[in-house]
Amino acid sequence: MKKYTVEFIGTFFLVLGAIQFGAIGASLCLMIMVYAGGHISGGHFNPAVTFAVVIRGKSSVREGVAYWIAQFLGGLAAALLVIYVFQKEGTGDCMITQDGIGKAIVAEVLGTFALAYVVLNTATSKGTTGNSFYGLAIGATVLAMFYSVGNYSGGAFNPSVALGLTIQKSFCWGQLWIYFVSCFAGGALAGIIFNYVNEDDVPVPPIPKAD
Repeated sequence: MKKYTVEFIGTFFLVLGAIQFGAIGASLCLMIMVYAGGHISGGHFNPAVTFAVVIRGKSSVREGVAYWIAQFLGGLAAALLVIYVFQKEGTGDCMITQDGIGKAIVAEVLGTFALAYVVLNTATSKGTTGNSFYGLAIGATVLAMFYSVGNYSGGAFNPSVALGLTIQKSFCWGQLWIYFVSCFAGGALAGIIFNYVNEDDVPVPPIPKAD
């Protein structure tokens, strides 16, 4: 339960930062929360990153689903806080044009892939065990990807952030699917490629004992 609590808290502040201060707020809050809670939960704060970690073999599907619940609840809570306490609400207009959907999907896949790939390599790889830079690397990746491709999609790179921004009406409900499909695809791709290039670091399932 402690891990899920940390994932809720971390995602809450990540989404809060994203809504209130955009990419800079999101990247700073993510970096801070990773350092604060990474040693307890792994510091995912992103359902797509959790998906990558499950594919990488560092988490079970059951635990991954529990992480998703905590992360989505964190994003929901942050959005509701901003709406009802700070009274900050968007227009609900769709920012992505019909012609721009393809570019937005590519942008979200690339941004999420980069983020999940960095997380896997700096926070789960045996070659970087005990490093002190993983939080900075993860937060900086969000900022770098936002300024690289965020103009095409809004730069969520995280289904929980996309949900929070949709509830708060910075994004529109009709385009939420773009972020879910693209982000989970980017996370899956990161997990698959990590396993391919790090064959000696992929957990081997235990052999069942004979009765």
